[in-house]
Amino acid sequence: MPIKGPIKVTVWGENRHEQREEEVRRRYPDGMHGAIAAGLTEHLGSRVRVRTAVLDDPEHGLSDKELAETDVLTWWGHMAHEDVADEVVERVRSRVLGGMGLLVLHSGHYSKLFRSLMGTTCSLNWRDAGERELVWTVAPGHPIAEGVPRPIVIGEHETYGEPFGVPEPDELVFISSFGGGEAFRSGCCYRRGLGRIFYFSPGDQNYPVYHHPDVRRVLANAVLWAAPPAGVGEPLDNAHTPVRW
Repeated sequence: MPIKGPIKVTVWGENRHEQREEEVRRRYPDGMHGAIAAGLTEHLGSRVRVRTAVLDDPEHGLSDKELAETDVLTWWGHMAHEDVADEVVERVRSRVLGGMGLLVLHSGHYSKLFRSLMGTTCSLNWRDAGERELVWTVAPGHPIAEGVPRPIVIGEHETYGEPFGVPEPDELVFISSFGGGEAFRSGCCYRRGLGRIFYFSPGDQNYPVYHHPDVRRVLANAVLWAAPPAGVGEPLDNAHTPVRW
């Protein structure tokens, strides 16, 4: 049975760069989380109900009540991964194992949450020279790739490179190539418990990536893919095993 009514999406952002760096604030006057939320509403309209939450909200905006009203969570973090409370990480992890969809964005690869779900280092190589990124679709029949140009052209961006310390994706949708020659698995799908997870790497705070229409299309498609078809149920028994950091 499909979800009744709109898909309830929580767009979570660390919101520290926007507070501390004028250039980022100018690029994202409503915060990076605001730009992501606007893109989802732009593409999905009445099919979604979008709220935003940030690190400095009470319980990081991810209380039991707020998560109970979330079908899909998007996660962006970078400079304050360790400031996320372990009990909130465990709470969100349990929801994912119970069926909540999760989109992990850019440097969110190194969040406590993503590492706990992957069980690996989630480390990678990176440098920042403002080079062109081409995001190539390698699974053209996948729902997340629907309506996406081949390739997506991002004129300037931070470079990510292999090896990427994640498990082999259940489905690999995108691979990126960069001006310096690096290649990177930039769009990876996983299933953990009853939940669907999509990792998408474009989205550094120093570039206007979340205003890019094709990136917005990918995130909108990913929300539809990750949404639990029958809502979020109780997590699997092993979801209650705490993660220690």
